[in-house]
Amino acid sequence: MYGETLPSWFWIIYYLFLILTFGTSIHSVMRKRMIRLSIIAVISTLTVPVVGLINSIGRDKDLNEMEYMAAQLQQGSIWAIYMLIGFFYLLVWWGIYLLNIRSREQK
Repeated sequence: MYGETLPSWFWIIYYLFLILTFGTSIHSVMRKRMIRLSIIAVISTLTVPVVGLINSIGRDKDLNEMEYMAAQLQQGSIWAIYMLIGFFYLLVWWGIYLLNIRSREQK
């Protein structure tokens, strides 16, 4: 039997964010802009969801993915900390990427 999960709209936004980030960071590497930051973004978009999936397999049926991750963060689990840092990095990467685009348009 299946346990609790997050709503479909959450998963659509989640995977859309990852796909857009992956594509944009690959494009950034190919255009030779923000190469190091973009390579880290590519690695993060590939590894963070896999780490989350693998470690969420054994969760209790009454917890959804976010509740389980929050519980694991409170216990100091390395994989949950890695996921939190990875998502935070991707958000910061988007901020830097958008600022670079804006500054190029102003020139």
